[in-house]
Amino acid sequence: MNPNHRKLLTKAQVLDRSGKHLEASVAYREFLKREPKHADAWADYAGQLLTLGQLDEAQKACSTALEQDPQNLSARINLGVVLMRLDRLDEAESQLRSVVHEDARRMDAQLFLAECLLNKKDLGNVRTVLDGVNQPGAMSGRYSVLRSHHAELWAILGLALLEVQQFGKAEDACNAALQIDAHNLRAKANLGSIQMAQGHLDAAEGLFRRLVAEHPREELARLLLITCLARKGELDTADQEIAKVIQQKPDSFVVHMSVAGTYYSIGRWTDYTAEIERFRKIDHTLAYLDFEQSFVDLLFGDMLQGWERYEARLRVPKELKPNRSFSQPTWNGEPFAGKTLLLWAEQGFGDTLMFLRYLPLVKALGGQVILETQPALVAVAATCPGADLILAKDAPLPPFDQQASLMSLPWLFRTELASIPAQIPYLDIPGEVPHRQAIQGLLASAQESTRIGLVWAGSPGHKRDVERSVPAASLAPLADLPGVTWFSFQLGRPEIPPLPNLISLAPMLKNFSDTAYALSGMDLVITVDTSVAHLAGALGIPTLLLLSFQPDFRWMLDRDDSPWYPTMRLYRQPAYGDWGAVIRQVVTDLTQDA
Repeated sequence: MNPNHRKLLTKAQVLDRSGKHLEASVAYREFLKREPKHADAWADYAGQLLTLGQLDEAQKACSTALEQDPQNLSARINLGVVLMRLDRLDEAESQLRSVVHEDARRMDAQLFLAECLLNKKDLGNVRTVLDGVNQPGAMSGRYSVLRSHHAELWAILGLALLEVQQFGKAEDACNAALQIDAHNLRAKANLGSIQMAQGHLDAAEGLFRRLVAEHPREELARLLLITCLARKGELDTADQEIAKVIQQKPDSFVVHMSVAGTYYSIGRWTDYTAEIERFRKIDHTLAYLDFEQSFVDLLFGDMLQGWERYEARLRVPKELKPNRSFSQPTWNGEPFAGKTLLLWAEQGFGDTLMFLRYLPLVKALGGQVILETQPALVAVAATCPGADLILAKDAPLPPFDQQASLMSLPWLFRTELASIPAQIPYLDIPGEVPHRQAIQGLLASAQESTRIGLVWAGSPGHKRDVERSVPAASLAPLADLPGVTWFSFQLGRPEIPPLPNLISLAPMLKNFSDTAYALSGMDLVITVDTSVAHLAGALGIPTLLLLSFQPDFRWMLDRDDSPWYPTMRLYRQPAYGDWGAVIRQVVTDLTQDA
């Protein structure tokens, strides 16, 4: 190699090690102009571009490196990271696993594989990979600089486990992070969040206060302290901390979202709106602010303005991830005779079930209607009139002219309180029910009693599941209701309510067809805010809905009925976390109705 070229490469490598990524990328580029077949330099150049967020150029650099040397491990690792950043997670995992299989000593590949698996929510395999990296000596030598990243991945795993309420495993993961890096802020914060999620608010507050003292300029610790104080009802103290964090980081979007979320959780709507307006002065173009404001509009029944603002979610895919892109134009709600319209499910099962009610209205405006929905809902959705073709998500789509999200239909039809399409039932039991006979047998065993279906918890992965789910033990007062056979529709929770005559239907509920058939055999359903609530409401089954102190926007405020589901009665927490009062009121009402 020409000595001058070698000097240029050495300069690039020194800048790389110094963390001067922009300067390093320029130096690598100049070197590669002179030595275009140097595979290692192309791989290192790709690493700089990755750090700078230039993913397309990084991918090209990886490809060039691999053209020169198909076995270049650094290029293959960087290509895996590029794919991961592009959200092509299966391809990224395959790429990184191939490197690990070839050389298990590449700790950088191991850690990026763990990060990829975290993004895929494959938490069990994340743990396996990180445990392997924990072996003695694995992070020594040139990999010692990755120790902080190793600790951070353990902390992120702890947070992911916390989100699905695996508290013991979450705590273990955070402690593993702290064994690697005793100062890891995320791990310490997670340990406090684990306590808070379990209702141990005094312990959580103590941890958060120590973190604030240790890291007075870090907003994470103070924001968690604010959340904890709000849950404890110590609102004056929470306000003092809010003032401090806004003064410290007035332009922080993270601070804004957390503070607004706190105001929402305690129902301080004037403060919630004021915080949105405060941040609007900082960035008046931010669509997320309209999305936030839509919640208040809809909670208070201002449907026209609320649904219009709710459309802002489609302009903030990074935060809200509608995650669909079409070349076909978005339908504007006008007649479409002679054309084909695709309606696609955007969010969860409950959202899809709720807005299927618009299908007949859509069909009345024109041509062919294609509905793309979650695979588990295809059979149930087919019982709703209006769609000419129903496809499972990710199935090949036939040609279509226009498209719209199901969640946009309330706005497209300019829905107001008086015009909500609430004719029920708008769903029915599918013809094919896989476990019909088994469910029939269980229902027949309770012919002489009142059959009440019960769901006390939602999906552990839902961001508000800790708030919306009822601890199983809190349902004990329901045992006082005479002549009841209880049927549990609960999935995925080991805790069992202390109720007599409780029959679990879970083994028979393999899809929503089974669930719809079982619900049709109930005299009453008592449920928290889950997809079962929406399915029962759509089927016209009498339902008692148990709501947290600040519910989802669709349930509005200060009413015990739902304009969306005429057979539903709402029971609201009178204070944050107070499920006891909710269950007592249910028992009182059902006793009086008997």
